[in-house]
Amino acid sequence: MQIGKLNHVGVATPSIEDSVKLYRDLLGATKIHDAFDLPEQGVRVCFVDLPNSQIELIEPLGADSPVLAFLAKNPKGGQHHVCFEVPDILAARDWMVSKGATVLRGGEPRIGAHGVPVIFVHPKDMGGVLVELMAEPNH
Repeated sequence: MQIGKLNHVGVATPSIEDSVKLYRDLLGATKIHDAFDLPEQGVRVCFVDLPNSQIELIEPLGADSPVLAFLAKNPKGGQHHVCFEVPDILAARDWMVSKGATVLRGGEPRIGAHGVPVIFVHPKDMGGVLVELMAEPNH
C-alpha cells in the first residue's frame, strides 16, 4: 500500500454556519459547497475548497453522532481527522490490519461524503491522529 494525496482535513464544529463565516470572512475562502446530511454517519458536512485540498466541516447530526464525544472534549471544535486517497480501499484496509492497525467499525468500508468507500484507522495506531483513507474519487 502507498498513501495517496491529502484529500481533506476534517474539522469538527458545533456550527457549520459559524465555521463557514470564519473560512469565508477571515480566511478568504471563495468556494464553499452547500452543507448536506450523512445520516448513516450521524453528521452534517460542508466542504470548503482550497487550491490544493479541502476542509470538511463536520457538525453532529442527531443524539448518536460520533462527533458529539469529540465536541464534548473540544467544545469549540477542532481538527477531527485527516483524509488520504488510496487506489484500492480493500487493499489499504488489509494492509493496515496486517500491520496491526485498528480499522474502525469492523473494517468494513462505507460510503463517505465524496460518494466513495472510506475507512477510518484508530488514532492510537496513527500517532494520535484519526486517519480516514478513501478510494480515489473519479474527478
